Amino acid sequence: MYAHENRLTAWHIGIAFVALMVGMLLGPLQTWEHAGLNLYPALRSIGIQSYYQGLTIHGILNALVFTTFFITGFLTFATTHSLKRASKYPWVHTLALVVMFAGLLITAVPLLLNGATVLYTFYPPLKADPAFYIGLTLVVVGSWITGYGLLFTWSAWKKENPGVQTPLIAFASLITMVMWQICTVGVAVEMLALNIPWSLGLIAGTDPQLARTLFWFTGHPLVYFWLLPAYISWYGMLPKQAGGKLFSEPLARLSFWLFLILSTPLGLHHQYVDPGIPAGWKALHAVLTYSVFFPSMLTLFNVVASLEIAGRARGGKGTFGWIRALPWSEPSFTAQALAGILFAFGGISGIANASYDLNLVLHNTAWQPGHFHLTVGTGVAFSFMGIGYWLIPKLSGKELWSKKFGIYQAWTWFVGMILMSNGLHILGLRYSVPRRSALGVAPYASAEWTPFLIESALGGTILLISVVLLYVNYGMTVFAGKKLTREIEMPVAENAEGMPSPRWLDTWRPWLLGAVALVLVAYGPVIYILLTRLNLTSPGFRVW
Repeated sequence: MYAHENRLTAWHIGIAFVALMVGMLLGPLQTWEHAGLNLYPALRSIGIQSYYQGLTIHGILNALVFTTFFITGFLTFATTHSLKRASKYPWVHTLALVVMFAGLLITAVPLLLNGATVLYTFYPPLKADPAFYIGLTLVVVGSWITGYGLLFTWSAWKKENPGVQTPLIAFASLITMVMWQICTVGVAVEMLALNIPWSLGLIAGTDPQLARTLFWFTGHPLVYFWLLPAYISWYGMLPKQAGGKLFSEPLARLSFWLFLILSTPLGLHHQYVDPGIPAGWKALHAVLTYSVFFPSMLTLFNVVASLEIAGRARGGKGTFGWIRALPWSEPSFTAQALAGILFAFGGISGIANASYDLNLVLHNTAWQPGHFHLTVGTGVAFSFMGIGYWLIPKLSGKELWSKKFGIYQAWTWFVGMILMSNGLHILGLRYSVPRRSALGVAPYASAEWTPFLIESALGGTILLISVVLLYVNYGMTVFAGKKLTREIEMPVAENAEGMPSPRWLDTWRPWLLGAVALVLVAYGPVIYILLTRLNLTSPGFRVW
């Protein structure tokens, strides 16, 4: 029934993890460079010309390519299996994959040839080859097409099941894709109206302030595009894997609606130090940034309560005995549970970023990559690795090669990320060490930084060991694993309350209208002000 969807998901997941492998191999090089072991001169023979080219490839492949391909594949699988219905138009999903893969190949050429060393945020006036912008745009367009395909399938399911509430996993998957359609308007306008014409020479200059604002229109909600699929697993699958039930499905549905409304209109908290944006609008976005913490707290409470139900069902006693009773010998559970623990600390450091006064201290320091690696590098990527421990055997028809390797991989990632992120957080908060800088050759580097740079490098090395364990396990599963003797079903957690959620939590129109209205209020006047001051005079620079 799902043969086409499973094959497509396998392609998406395969491309995602190949991209992650390349990006992850470059990650530890940055921590080693900071600690004084600079291998980039030796890498010129294979085309890596500088620290900054390696940093760009690492960011683009890990934060954009890996996540987008994994999410589109995972949500295609999750939605169709949750609805118990094949895709309405399978060709739409095939087209989406073709467009995304073509975009990836187009993007890869200037990246690898040092024609797009503009870092993950590609801020003008740093200027990349046109193929870089065009390729990334195609990747986003392909992800849109996937979203349309899922909506077509859901609409057909609704006609076949009138009055039936949409299953939670499909419901949350659809909200994620709709939020993505809304928030990517910003980067689409940046690419089509500014970056692509500028890189092609159709316009002589660009406006960096407007480009940055349009980027962050998408850039911060992008974080929730990454996170919500992990939340889908934490809410809809992880309690089942732990042997329990979801504590409250209505709370889960409410949290996803709140993410739809609050995820987009908060990007200006990345631009507190930018001139040209009125302070009042920055304050509004600060309030909205604090507001989006509320559904995250709902998620924390709901997921932990669900795991407590599971632990006690497994015989756990006392205040904390249920924690020991959870299935820590299962790598899929362990990876996602540890990811959730570290993500909580990443969320706390994110609240610090939202504070205007603290942001002035932390902005563009090493604190930011420390925060980023706890959220995206752990809450997201680590959870996706955990999902892979059951999804890859399902798609390949092979038994997971080694549960022990999976457990070792999970704990090494956990320990490595603690060390690396702790070192970076301290460097940024205590010493204001700059981010995005080749610190190993910086003339202003201080001896006081050395212990924390070494701590970060040690963490990066342990993370590299974790990556090797991950890919050995995945590779041996796919190419040398034993054939499955049982069917692996997508884990679906039951609602502990035993009754359907209120109908107002399954009604789209008011939530969609609220999301669009809040975006217009929070961004409309700001974009208008910037357009009245439009100044397309900044030339492009290729620094590295």
